[in-house]
Amino acid sequence: MTQNPSNAEQTELTLPGVIGSGPAMKEVYRVTRQVARSQASVLLLGETGTGKELIAHAVHDLSSRRERPFIRVNCGALSENLLESELFGHVRGAFTGAIDHRTGRFEAAHKGTIFLDEINSTSLHLQVKLLRVLQEREFERVGDTKTVQVDTRVIAASNRDLLELAAEGIFREDLYYRLNVVPIYLPPLRERPEDIPQLVAHFLDLYNEQNDRYVAHIDPKAMEAMQKYSWPGNVRELQNYVERAVVMALGDELSLDLLPSVVTTGRQPRALARGALDFESLTEELVQTGLNGVSDTDKDLHSRIVERVEREVISQVMQTCDHVQIKAAARLGINRNTLHKKLKEYGLGGEGDG
Repeated sequence: MTQNPSNAEQTELTLPGVIGSGPAMKEVYRVTRQVARSQASVLLLGETGTGKELIAHAVHDLSSRRERPFIRVNCGALSENLLESELFGHVRGAFTGAIDHRTGRFEAAHKGTIFLDEINSTSLHLQVKLLRVLQEREFERVGDTKTVQVDTRVIAASNRDLLELAAEGIFREDLYYRLNVVPIYLPPLRERPEDIPQLVAHFLDLYNEQNDRYVAHIDPKAMEAMQKYSWPGNVRELQNYVERAVVMALGDELSLDLLPSVVTTGRQPRALARGALDFESLTEELVQTGLNGVSDTDKDLHSRIVERVEREVISQVMQTCDHVQIKAAARLGINRNTLHKKLKEYGLGGEGDG
């Protein structure tokens, strides 16, 4: 005879504010609850939009530090100099514009938790200081010689493989191992389609209330399309499309026509669906649609096809990411320096480095 789970067991299978009850998310909940009771560093891994910040909050809220500050720093949003000052603070006169002393985020998070989002964006110079904080619990403010002691738990997040970046020489291997005490992998939405109905219901409730609407029903065809779509933007993308549907709906149903064509037709380049550029695959798609006469002597034509597709994909992703190069590089699965060179090569600009 099957017994229903107790209230305590049910609690273990959920996290406040996190939606999803499939096997993949239950494992996330289990590990999160277990590690929260410790003082260990946590490394959150997963694609953009998978909910890493929600899990970071959960680790803090379930820990003995819950009454202390939770400080979030987006390492990809600031230049190296600004980020160093943001993290460690500075003294007056440390650099041009430093007109007063400033307390850094590590000090602000004393006895609490600091969440270093997009840690893969940090420079090697800054990684040395981060390693020291993790090992010695101390640092100096920018422009100062006085050592500051802190008791701060570190949770870091990355949408890139840090070991791969270490092999490329742009991320310190020793820092990776110091951060990776307990890794938590956030699965992409395409790997947990069973959670989509629950997520859609949650976002419908949220945006109905915000917009004074009553979109209470979901067309089965719309739900089927959403569960078949690959969701390169993950939960964040789903959230945006549900909000759009609520705003545009004329009745009380989320119908198929309220979803963007990329969801309803599934016609998205395979490379983008995987979250990385694969120009050869894209070229093959063009070949299949009528350019299958390319011979071994037509190398120039082949190169032009690849360049044309490459330029178009980069242009579209830059627009999607509001021309922020760090975000676009992560979405494309390429190094930020590589993206910068491509933008210059194709004359695409790309102003935002944050």
